[in-house]
Amino acid sequence: MKIRRGWTAAVAAVLMAVPLILFLGPAAGPAAASSGVCGSSSHPALATRISRDILAARSGRVSFVAVTVDDPGLGLACRLGSTLHFYSASVVKVTILGVLLRKAQEQHRFLTQTENALAWAMITRSDNNAASALWADDGRFYLQHFLNLAGMTNTILGPGGVWGLTLITASDETLLLRLLLRPNTVLSTASRDYALNLMAHVIPSQRWGVPAGAPTSLTVHVKNGWLPLATHGWHVHSIGCFTGHGGGYSIVVLTLDNPTMAYGIATIEAIARAINRDLNPAATARVPASVISPSWETPDEPVPAQS
Repeated sequence: MKIRRGWTAAVAAVLMAVPLILFLGPAAGPAAASSGVCGSSSHPALATRISRDILAARSGRVSFVAVTVDDPGLGLACRLGSTLHFYSASVVKVTILGVLLRKAQEQHRFLTQTENALAWAMITRSDNNAASALWADDGRFYLQHFLNLAGMTNTILGPGGVWGLTLITASDETLLLRLLLRPNTVLSTASRDYALNLMAHVIPSQRWGVPAGAPTSLTVHVKNGWLPLATHGWHVHSIGCFTGHGGGYSIVVLTLDNPTMAYGIATIEAIARAINRDLNPAATARVPASVISPSWETPDEPVPAQS
């Protein structure tokens, strides 16, 4: 494996070591599935139905997936491969935003005009230069500080400035979305509202994934990531939360081993449609499947050259 000039030795080490972590994932999948994906003491029938439908949606797909669903209003939680590691690609940008907001809170200030502009670009159109600038400005101390406060103990920051090689788990991403949906001591109400507003304004060509099948009456807050690597093909992820439904709920779907970006999106949307349908059975108008965009099959960030 060769690393393009300008990438640090730390990146090479991560790319060599992480595939061993990811390799453990598929072996763990069937065991997780056999014990049931979802649970709810107050809605056991619903939990059983969603468990069945998640497994049916991923059946026959070559994608390896991790799925979490969190609906506190229904007392429902779904966990499939939720502690397995994936390269983050651009979904880490929500974490970068959370760090920025927490840092500003601790400094007792509002975001600057520059920070506002960078945050808007980073989330709404997945701008990489904006993400790199904020990652550098946040700094390693505050990045790790935020993860500690959020309880995201399984998230491993990418080396140096390589935010897209951060290791994430579906479980930690659920904790992150929970910070946005419910009052907590990490992010203020103003910070939560700010982040959710940005995620509600992601450009149309990037609003694929977990919104599929959601009632159009809900507000969808989404962030996606897509990254091809020599190891495990395309890594395609979608995280999002939905408001206007009780206290709101969240869905995280992380995937790898996708032959193409479009294939990964189709896998995610099949799972998301099943979940959104089961959580909102009375909905009469739903978010349709995504239409293939010309931007698909183009990495959403620079990646190391590999051979």
